[in-house]
Amino acid sequence: MNSTEYKQCVKCVMDTTTTLIKFDEEGICNFCHDYDKLASKTVNRPKEERYKDFELSIHEIKKWGVGKKYDCILGLSGGLDSSYMALIAKEYGLRPLLVHFDNGWNSEVAIKNIENIVNKTGFDLYTYVINWEEFKDLQIAYFKASVIDIEVPTDQLIFASLYKIAYERNIKYILSGNNIRTEAILPADWCFPNKLDYTNLYNIHQKYGKSKLENFPKLGIIQRNSYYLSGIRQVAFFDKYDFNVNDVKSKLVKEFNYQTYPCKHYESVFTRFYQGYILPKKFNVDKRKAHLSSMICSMQISRSEALQELKNPPYPESEQLEDKAYVLKKWEMSEKEFEDIMHLKPVDHKVFGFDKPINQTDFIYKLYMFYLYKIAFPFGIKKRIL
Repeated sequence: MNSTEYKQCVKCVMDTTTTLIKFDEEGICNFCHDYDKLASKTVNRPKEERYKDFELSIHEIKKWGVGKKYDCILGLSGGLDSSYMALIAKEYGLRPLLVHFDNGWNSEVAIKNIENIVNKTGFDLYTYVINWEEFKDLQIAYFKASVIDIEVPTDQLIFASLYKIAYERNIKYILSGNNIRTEAILPADWCFPNKLDYTNLYNIHQKYGKSKLENFPKLGIIQRNSYYLSGIRQVAFFDKYDFNVNDVKSKLVKEFNYQTYPCKHYESVFTRFYQGYILPKKFNVDKRKAHLSSMICSMQISRSEALQELKNPPYPESEQLEDKAYVLKKWEMSEKEFEDIMHLKPVDHKVFGFDKPINQTDFIYKLYMFYLYKIAFPFGIKKRIL
């Protein structure tokens, strides 16, 4: 096959717009095969086996939480996955602290959904409001760097804030909305897989940012190791629990008067604009193909239905223009500057470096461990949490 020849998988809708696709003799792509291997170990296990693991996780969280105000933390965006996680938590008697990361891009629909969820569940909500001027500067730095994953600042800071709050409030468990059935497929050249890499983020901002990042929670290697040693753990439910998108939407509408979104992660105005405008126009990436392909592999949608959906724009062009005007206004950026950057050649994230793995023989590492064991947690690292 010539490098310029277009080809699409006969099973899903992934195609040669990703350079990482490969096809077998039957025309089925590597992403489908990778999904099947992952699913056989997770979501495609016998239901009895999956639910036994699910109930064990619920039991462990409840047991740890006896006598405490909260037994877990749940990051709530107003999107489908986190909203359904809140419903599961309510149904199974968990007592999460809901944490919403506010980066200034909430849609009105998302705000209303969150309000309804809080009112219906009775769970406490903590809104972590990031410094807008600093966050704006970081987002613009990513855009100017011409790297593909402009969502890294949001994704990294969401996790950084969740771990920070869990640590400060002495909460061991963070509920994870990771969902294999709808997002297992995502080519590494369509995103930055190392989303928690602080070095990459820092270097991009150092080169293209203007302000200092003084009010940001960090989640570099040092912080991740510290949180892990302190006992904080993420717990994923959706690989153990049944999850059918249409059923989930119906339940959320019934329980929370939930308003759905046209595409995954469109609860954020910026994410909607990034996935529906910047990615297709600058990077020739339609992320819907990845989400729809995951749903095809999990048998929640047919290939013909997915192909029909892809005939439409990611969302109405009139709304794209409205979002563009809104983003430029919030970014305080002229249309000419925006278009000039849109026409720059894409740059690989690796240009900006990665976190260096901790070498346990390094003096700095030994000093760090001495600090943890002798100063920060003199009575045992895990005793603070466990």
